Amino acid sequence: MTTANKITIVRLLLIPVFVLLGVYYGESVREDHPQEWYRLGAILVFLSASVSDGLDGYVARRYNQRSKLGAILDPIADKGLLLAGLLTLTFADWGYRFPLWFPVLVIARDVVIVAGSFGLHYVNGDVQVRPRWTGKVATVLQMIAIGWVMLQVRLLNPLYWVVLAGVFTFISGVGYVIDGIRQLQHKEHAQAGSLPTPQRPS
Repeated sequence: MTTANKITIVRLLLIPVFVLLGVYYGESVREDHPQEWYRLGAILVFLSASVSDGLDGYVARRYNQRSKLGAILDPIADKGLLLAGLLTLTFADWGYRFPLWFPVLVIARDVVIVAGSFGLHYVNGDVQVRPRWTGKVATVLQMIAIGWVMLQVRLLNPLYWVVLAGVFTFISGVGYVIDGIRQLQHKEHAQAGSLPTPQRPS
């Protein structure tokens, strides 16, 4: 249990705290008596969890604390925080709610990637999930959409960010599927090329 892993675990524990504060704020808005300290508390917790993402990575690299446990916990914490933000702002009324298709699209893409990776590993015995720039852009846009709603920025309708994030999420998902199909076809071609050539009878 390294220091970096302890930071990651704290980040995981902050997720339900954020959800709880977010839901309570949504209830206060629904009752027409917004309790701003709920919203500010949720923002503070979300920011703390986001900052700890970079902190545990720095500690792991600086003090050589990379571990198998950290490799598992870190992406779970990252994705958990993002999904918590998306789902909370979909079902809790913060003055704006994400359309239901938005978190469904994000979750569906991740399910396809995970299921496809297991499938490729089962068939090929190996799988390479290459990070795509469209996926990174999608994640950034998803975070912007979450921050836009939480900070209640009135400069631009959050729907613009939602649609833009949705487009890149879909494109990145299609890209991962195409990459998986190519890996499968490459394996099939390699196996076909390794088969012995049948000899004609003399």
